[in-house]
Amino acid sequence: MNGRERIIEALNHREPDRIPFDLAGTTWTGITNGAYQKLRQHLGFGPEEPEWADVIQQIVVPSAEILELINVDTRGLFPLTSHNWDVYSKLRDAGERWEYHDEWGFTHHFPKENGYWFSLVGHPMEHLIPEDTLVDRYNWPDPSNPVRIAGLREKAIRFREEGKLVILKGLCAGIFEMQQRVRGVSNALVDSFVYPEFSDRLIGKLADLKIQFWQKALQELADVVDVVAEADDYGTQESQLVSPDHFRQYYKAHIARIIKAIKDLAPKAKLIFHSCGNIRPLLPDFIEIGIDIINPVHINAAGMEPYQLKKDFGSELVFWGGGVDTQKVLPEGSPSDVADDVKRNIDALAPGGGFVFATVHNIQAEVPAENIIAMLKAIGRL
Repeated sequence: MNGRERIIEALNHREPDRIPFDLAGTTWTGITNGAYQKLRQHLGFGPEEPEWADVIQQIVVPSAEILELINVDTRGLFPLTSHNWDVYSKLRDAGERWEYHDEWGFTHHFPKENGYWFSLVGHPMEHLIPEDTLVDRYNWPDPSNPVRIAGLREKAIRFREEGKLVILKGLCAGIFEMQQRVRGVSNALVDSFVYPEFSDRLIGKLADLKIQFWQKALQELADVVDVVAEADDYGTQESQLVSPDHFRQYYKAHIARIIKAIKDLAPKAKLIFHSCGNIRPLLPDFIEIGIDIINPVHINAAGMEPYQLKKDFGSELVFWGGGVDTQKVLPEGSPSDVADDVKRNIDALAPGGGFVFATVHNIQAEVPAENIIAMLKAIGRL
């Protein structure tokens, strides 16, 4: 089997010839520039000028030679967004840090010394009176700008010819996350109660912008992509950021609209949905609205024990992630700890198909190259 065939087999809940493997196919299963450069050095390669999948998170697109060497089954398509569109040319010197104002009106800071990623520090509607007309008056980015997807079709065709599964990333974070970025976290959490009409208008507008992007992107790319990627973080380490009832009342219908638009345009593609933390109470809702694949499978969050997840939801969801813990084991454990964790999670999630190996989240700069190598060896990729 080639990589695409291998993952399609797993997506159809059948066991492929070996464990399918994604690294850097999305900006949730990726590797930061710091970790990537260390890995290159460990493998005998020199430094490389990064190609950015996500500058804000410092996530890179590894070179083809590295992806081939470690036998990655996926390739990602990354449209131009506020996270990778000429970010460095737009930086402003703000003393001890660099400042970036993006197309949404958000402000990001990056420390000049010992910086690992950009931090979101400014929310454009945080201090504005939430009038109903504010959403209509705001200067939103153009999701349909054709420059965003320029050249992606040619890349997708090449990746397919190379036997790789093609994943298409979206415009921005999820509607709940974007609501927080627009209004600030505290406002976003109370707006539904204090300003319900404004809140629903804002959430609806964010969903509309996403749909406009997908309409443009999938008209061009639907026939050459295998997986379409969406996201929204609802979980914490122990519970959820909002109650399941709150999710169902304020967000679920809008996410369902987005997913329906995607599936109408790309009926053959599978839908992967990224949502960190303990999202177990929401999984039946995710299944109901058409989510096929869940990521990151946050295995050390409460309620996300992999054996139980597989038992309860393995016939309806594909688990993409959960391969190795990125909070403790990968950055702080020994290579043998990493190998043990990989084996344990594969034993839980892989039987019967429906599993694609990926780290729980992005590989951060502090992760030793030796531990990445241990992970790759444990899944038979080195």
